[in-house]
Amino acid sequence: MRAAGAIGQQPTWQDALAEATSQMPIVPSGETIDLAFLFASSAYAEEFPELVASARRATRARRLIGCSSQGVIGTGREVEGQPALALLTFSLPGAVLRPVRLAQGTLEQCRGPEAWHEMTRVSPDDVTAWFLFADPFTLDAEGLLVAWSEAYPGTPMVGGMASGDLRLRCTHVFLDGEVYDRGAVAMALGGTYGVRTIVSQGCTPIGKPWTITGATGNVIETIALRPAYEVLVETVHALPREVQQRARGNLFVGLAMDEYREELHRGDFLIRNLLGADAESGTLTVGAIPRPGQTLQFQLRDHVTADEDLRELLEAAKTDLGGQEPIGALLCSCNGRGIGLFGTPDHDAWAVADRLGPIPLAGFFCNGEVGPVGSRNFLHGYTASIALVVRK
Repeated sequence: MRAAGAIGQQPTWQDALAEATSQMPIVPSGETIDLAFLFASSAYAEEFPELVASARRATRARRLIGCSSQGVIGTGREVEGQPALALLTFSLPGAVLRPVRLAQGTLEQCRGPEAWHEMTRVSPDDVTAWFLFADPFTLDAEGLLVAWSEAYPGTPMVGGMASGDLRLRCTHVFLDGEVYDRGAVAMALGGTYGVRTIVSQGCTPIGKPWTITGATGNVIETIALRPAYEVLVETVHALPREVQQRARGNLFVGLAMDEYREELHRGDFLIRNLLGADAESGTLTVGAIPRPGQTLQFQLRDHVTADEDLRELLEAAKTDLGGQEPIGALLCSCNGRGIGLFGTPDHDAWAVADRLGPIPLAGFFCNGEVGPVGSRNFLHGYTASIALVVRK
């Protein structure tokens, strides 16, 4: 078992690929590269077919998956808005890898778990984790994740929406030697390998947990039998003055994914936007469909909480691993993070290296991040979604 990762940052893809592969160790004779991840700047888009084919040949990867991006990530390093590519290769003896190509029509045709198992040719017993990369403009990613969670309950999926030049509304996904400008690609991982996931949604809870007592659609009417707006105002007013200032424009809601946990901590909430607050009706409009009886806690998100959240979750993962060193890591970070949020480069990549050591890592800046909260997979925003590949 081994992994290797590198970034190539050059004006042409040929030079970038040469730079990246020159940093990777020579593969010993007889060893197979089972899986390669490739993330490439949209600056190379016109020549993506040649780039993807060349990357697969250069790495000698049995399987390759990835997508276009506006920025790429490597071990301790992030490159935003410049021509660059990132590679991550794995040698995983005994791994089961199943590639899947998806389109919007696939989602519309597959009705129920059995149809998904037949289409993918992957049963729930054959997979320990999924990797997914999708075009955000031609695929209903949230609908796909709902169907996928029903077809593969409890199986984590990590990845993200491809990115690039938003003015063009065009991204690309890669699978083996092919390039697609629509739909999605996925890879099933099975055998003796799995992933330990970290989904850092960048928030810190404020106030205390509450129970939703009235909700219609995405409108929360009452919390603890009181007008929901009143509870929000009370929560904010109870914060220290400095935190109240930070909360302006940075408030979110956290919906508990497991009602039976005695205590709720970071990672136990699905974070969603607070879309509106109506003082007259006393209601809150949120970017989710909450239900009466569900636990809610208000959340604050800014660069301070995003840093704190990621580092605390990484530390918890390190403890959970109990000394086991991950083989490698995939990091899918929102394109609203990076320098724009933290003011300095390399934040998320450096945090991983600082807490877990310089493990081989690659990733990209997404138009939306995929990762599990509780037992279900969701599409997130302003999130760092990480998969640590481990031996089971």
